[in-house]
Amino acid sequence: MNEILKPQNNQQLIDIIKWAISEKNPLTVQGLATKSRLGRMCDNEYILDMSGICGIHMYEPDELVLTASSGTPIDEIKKILADKNQELEFEPANYTQLLGNNDIIDDGNIVKTGTLGGMIATNASGPRRIKIGAARDHFLGFKAISGRGEEFKSGGRVVKNVTGYDLSKIMAGSWGTLGVMSEITIKTMPKPETTRTILLLGAEPEQATKAMTQAFNSSNEISAAAWMSEEIAVKSNVEILRFTKGHITAMRIEGEKKSVAYRCKKLRDMMTRMGKVEELHQDNSNIFWRDIRNVQPFSARGDNRVVWRVSCAPQNGWKVINQLKHLKSMQSYMDWGGGLVWIAIDAPKVGAERLVRDIVNSYGGHATLMRSSEKLRQNIDIFHPPQSGLMKLTKKLKNNFDPHAILNPGRMYKGV
Repeated sequence: MNEILKPQNNQQLIDIIKWAISEKNPLTVQGLATKSRLGRMCDNEYILDMSGICGIHMYEPDELVLTASSGTPIDEIKKILADKNQELEFEPANYTQLLGNNDIIDDGNIVKTGTLGGMIATNASGPRRIKIGAARDHFLGFKAISGRGEEFKSGGRVVKNVTGYDLSKIMAGSWGTLGVMSEITIKTMPKPETTRTILLLGAEPEQATKAMTQAFNSSNEISAAAWMSEEIAVKSNVEILRFTKGHITAMRIEGEKKSVAYRCKKLRDMMTRMGKVEELHQDNSNIFWRDIRNVQPFSARGDNRVVWRVSCAPQNGWKVINQLKHLKSMQSYMDWGGGLVWIAIDAPKVGAERLVRDIVNSYGGHATLMRSSEKLRQNIDIFHPPQSGLMKLTKKLKNNFDPHAILNPGRMYKGV
């Protein structure tokens, strides 16, 4: 049985890490455990629970900056931002329902949505990624404890970082393998006044990609673009989509009301030349894009299919779909204008993942296994295997920050 170590302050955190080093006891680092089923399995005897180090230390709406402890729940941060009509512009994804964490879901309602530290450590980013960047691009600074038991920090309340390595970029997406962040500073942004979504009906993936590219290249300032197949659309939480026959290509426009209305009209006129066009207003738009970022199409109870997250050039997403569409029970949708492809297929035998990775490799992409059985997680690479040069750099970073392999060893790559 795992023993939980839950520090309440920075000094206790340092003491725990130093103890782990002296006793050679690796630690599984987590917050609210909402992402425990992501990444390679870490079955360490001791769990470092960071949820006790929480609270918002500084929030200056006029300066668009917030500092909080890493164990602070995302819901708490979203609430204080909403009170000032602000948000996390990169729209952090919530994979709770996708992963089927039953201890986190109560009667269909998500009761835990992760922590600030977990969000940054996994670089969780939503549909605006293609326009405004990922979580790491809004990550201003942090304080952390390395696997040496030493405190270090980087950045602060300004975006510019001119001395040495930009450690914030390294820590974001490191999955707790380099250091344990205790405090994080992030950039906030005002919420858009209104949101609308233009729908192009019936377009196949290739045609949809051309439409999304044309929309992004126009003067209409698209903030997100996605495509979903007809079989996914009929299960949407947006009622109108359940009765709309055919595939859906969605393009979001946000901002001041008059500007949004004007740009929507221009975009509708542009898309009308490609097919039938519909429009979602504020509430339905918000529901639609929430479902896109949280992978709602593959989150139904009883859906035991393997789910892959494929990142590639936007012009190649539809090609990956065409190459894999023959797989059993395969369904897919695209986000990021075609640059992010979500694929669900029946659970394959060990070895079948090579087909997915070989095809993704041929288009210069990366495939991450997001949901599968524990057996499959134990036997295949979860993250896309890096090229030899990048793996050498990864190992060097790990050794520099965590030479005793105390923090989440093997969470991303075996032996690292």
